[in-house]
Amino acid sequence: MRSQAARQAVSEQVRVLAEELKSHRKAQNLSLEKLSARSGVSRSMISKIERGETAPSTGTLSQLAEALGTTFSQLMAQPVEREFVVIPAARQPVLRDEVSGYMRRCISPVLPGRGIDWVLNTLPPSGTTGEFVAHRRGVEEYIYVLSGQLKASVGDRSTVLDTHDALYFEADETHVFTNVGDGPCEYFLIINSDRAR
Repeated sequence: MRSQAARQAVSEQVRVLAEELKSHRKAQNLSLEKLSARSGVSRSMISKIERGETAPSTGTLSQLAEALGTTFSQLMAQPVEREFVVIPAARQPVLRDEVSGYMRRCISPVLPGRGIDWVLNTLPPSGTTGEFVAHRRGVEEYIYVLSGQLKASVGDRSTVLDTHDALYFEADETHVFTNVGDGPCEYFLIINSDRAR
């Protein structure tokens, strides 16, 4: 059972996500209907997220970020202007998928004009991220496995990464990651969308 502090942190993250999603949508003059058509996420789900009534799955958030031409972290945190940024663990946005046990922790600062997402992911045994939509051409992803075994499937290619293995791929194809080891799998993911701008 989550502590009150943990529940408050989740509530704050849902509030920030609601504000940032609405801000990005309005900045592009997109109605809920247009964003729904562009992202494949239902209008009612987008509306619930913007009202802070629900926390989306990582797949849904990925679809919305891609449709808005932004990054996962930019939807999860408000931008900062400083070049020396300390992000205490308690302020790092965390998205947990209660069904699969998949946890995604954003550890990169959200800096204006930068398209880098640095994320720490944890998958339970046999857990999967679900399928992520293809990014815009030019988006690159880098993976480094801290512990466990991770199966990475990108388009029609797949490989199994062991502890300390790394992978680079162009992320303009659908991709999914699955823990194929006996214990939890923890890995860093860096998404670089600078070339896609």
